[in-house]
Amino acid sequence: MVEHTTAATNAIVTLDVALPGIIWGWMITLNMWAKSIGTGVVLIGVYLLKKYGDRVASIKTLMPVVSFIFLNIFLLFTLLDLHQPLRMWHIFFYPHWTSAITVGAWLATIFTGIIFVMAAGHIMKKITDEQYNKLMWAAFIFAIPVTLYTATIMGEASARELWQTPTELVQMALAAFIGGSATYLILGVGDKNIKRDLAIVLAVSAALSFIIYMGEYYFGAMKAEEVAATIAFVKDGGEYHTMFWVGQTLGYILPVAFVIFALRSGANSLLSLASVLALTGLWIAKHVWLVIPQLLNLS
Repeated sequence: MVEHTTAATNAIVTLDVALPGIIWGWMITLNMWAKSIGTGVVLIGVYLLKKYGDRVASIKTLMPVVSFIFLNIFLLFTLLDLHQPLRMWHIFFYPHWTSAITVGAWLATIFTGIIFVMAAGHIMKKITDEQYNKLMWAAFIFAIPVTLYTATIMGEASARELWQTPTELVQMALAAFIGGSATYLILGVGDKNIKRDLAIVLAVSAALSFIIYMGEYYFGAMKAEEVAATIAFVKDGGEYHTMFWVGQTLGYILPVAFVIFALRSGANSLLSLASVLALTGLWIAKHVWLVIPQLLNLS
């Protein structure tokens, strides 16, 4: 579609801009999902250690080991998704501190380093309990911005109204609580009371996340025309309608229902199922929310 021509140069101004397709795909979804687990086990782990002490002594090993594994999955797929991964070192030698990507890369690297020292030092018995506790609190502090900074990066994509920073910050935090509590339940950490605490964290986080998604689903269109066009992909049989509701059902609805039933009946075996479903649904829900804004033309 030609809008007009410029007589001086005979240049043509056109509004035909090709849709580049999905730039942030499954690698970024896996990135966010793994990061939620990597930071979540630290946030939840510190809470359990402070509340229960020696009753959850196994967490002193599990927390840094599991976190280190998933943080490296997060960092690996971050690197693989870059168009020029071999230039990643520029972020560290020529940092631009006004960039959320630069700040996030430094925070994630320092956080991973702390977790590595915790894991190696504790397993090899090279650090004292006092040193471990100091590293643990440092890891806890770094876990908070590391799990949140991706929301800032998404919010910088100002042409994508669905990725509003305040909302995404809350969703990132809730995803970490889901990831951490679900992982510990799958690993069978603690006795009945500890599992009850983990189950409550899982259910409350899943319920709050579901409420936020439903708020966007039903009322988001009132904020901006683009949000309405984006949400149309998951409404009325849109392209991602099924995937959206599968994610909501597996990730939030069923885990909450199973946790309530397990706590009332004492059937703790359902907690592991609820946790597996929560982690599966979390990935699906994150993927749909990441992809659908990219399906709209920017012009």
